[in-house]
Parts: sequence; structure tokens; C-alpha cells
Amino acid sequence: MLKKDINLIEFNPFLDLGKTWAILTCGGANDFNSMTISWGGFGVLWNKNVCYVFIRKSRHTLNFMENNSVFTLSFLKDVYRKELNIFGTKSGRDIDKYKETGLTSVLDIDNNCVYVKEAYKVLKIRKLFKTEMKNEDFIDKNLIDKFYKDNDYHLMFVGEVIQYIVGDEND
Repeated sequence: MLKKDINLIEFNPFLDLGKTWAILTCGGANDFNSMTISWGGFGVLWNKNVCYVFIRKSRHTLNFMENNSVFTLSFLKDVYRKELNIFGTKSGRDIDKYKETGLTSVLDIDNNCVYVKEAYKVLKIRKLFKTEMKNEDFIDKNLIDKFYKDNDYHLMFVGEVIQYIVGDEND
């Protein structure tokens, strides 16, 4: 993996996150969890290059997000769609997703974070802010009926993109 200038990120959030998905990983050397995400975004906030992601209260990954300062987004090519599905539908409470899929976790000692070795693009993100979605905050109440009938609301995390790395083009 090669470190790149953050300003050189080639990225279409509607495709790369919304359609292709990413694996969000949070935690360090001794304990971490990963899950597939497709909801989030990127922009500039507080004069920083930021990413925001959403995690439901019921997800095992939430505890890791609450207790660690850095998380990663690993973007994999479409040949890993089956693995991405497993990371999105199985819980780390029940299985070792890396063992199940054959993907490889890599520890970044400097930032105490983990990412997926097979990724062609990885963003390392330092948390800055979190907020919980609440029923009363929705302007379009139809969204509650569509996505939150069970009251399993998301928490939104905003973080600063601190590092961008790319995989070997031959992978």
C-alpha cells in the first residue's frame, strides 16, 4: 500500500460508497470489528476534509466506534462482492468475518487502526463528532416508517480523513 496526498483522492461517493460499498473497521491490535457500509458522505467541515458514516445502535461495531478514536474505510473491487455481503449481513459477535471470507486484516500501529489488505483504496479517519438520530429531528416523517419502524436509529459519526492509501495496481 502506498500513502497518497489526501487531495488526490479519486472518489465518487455515490458509486464508491453507495453502490460499491466499503468495509468500515474500528478497533486496534487486540480487538476490532468490521462491517459493510453504504450510507455516508464526504465534504469539508470545520476547515477539515471529513467523512461521515452511520451505524445503527444494534450493530456490534458501534461499541468499537464509541471506544476508539480512528476508523478506516476499505474499498474493494467488485470481485469481493460475496465477502462484502458477509461483512454486511453477519455479526462479529457470532463469527470471525476474516476467517469466514479469507480477507486479511492489517494493523496500522501508528494510528492504532485496522484495514483490509485486499482493498484498492483505504481512508483512515479520526473521529471528531457524533450525534444520535431521533424521531423528533426528522423533517420527512416517511423516512421513519421506511427505515426505523423498529426504532433502531443510526448514530452519525463525523471524522477527519487523516490518511489515504492505495493498493498495488496489479492486485
